[in-house]
Amino acid sequence: MTLAYFDTEALSARLQTTLGDKAKRLTTKLGEVNLTVSAADYHAVALQLRDADGLKFEQLIDLCAVDYSEYADGSHDGPRYAVVSHLLSVSLNQRVRLIAFVPDDDFPVIDSVNDVWNSANWFEREAFDLFGIMFEGHADLRRILTDYGFIGHPMRKDFPTSGHVEMRFDAEQKRVIYQPVTIDPREITPRIIREDNYGGFKHG
Repeated sequence: MTLAYFDTEALSARLQTTLGDKAKRLTTKLGEVNLTVSAADYHAVALQLRDADGLKFEQLIDLCAVDYSEYADGSHDGPRYAVVSHLLSVSLNQRVRLIAFVPDDDFPVIDSVNDVWNSANWFEREAFDLFGIMFEGHADLRRILTDYGFIGHPMRKDFPTSGHVEMRFDAEQKRVIYQPVTIDPREITPRIIREDNYGGFKHG
């Protein structure tokens, strides 16, 4: 059963013909066409997806980052971060998911596609803020959801649940200050009820 409202096989064939070796992987699942390209080809492929006959993906409707560091219990073998974009062709009524893995887990950098689709602006800022991915060529890459003094990138799998610092208003200084987190991490064990007739049910 397919959920697509367009011919996914025909689109996959057009993508392969147009992109050639730049299409590192093409898969279709649940009516969605997934195209994986290298970070080096990411910007060039974006231009082709927007402009090539038979593709014409005029709109970027979403862009996000993914941290694969704990994916499938650590079975992922490859770069830690990926940038995933969802593209829509209004004129041809078709969609594609564009995936590019970002090299260098310690300092992930990939080209910005904001000059290809201007809707990428805030999406890339969000991916930078939450995952620490640098988008080269972005004209205004700064935090968009966290505070200016925030430390780290909260959507990374290794970011502590309680964070690193907390913010509060200091009455004596009459201003907002930052201080180390005062919350002690702890594990809460659920209470186990062992009454024989709890809830009207007889156990055993």
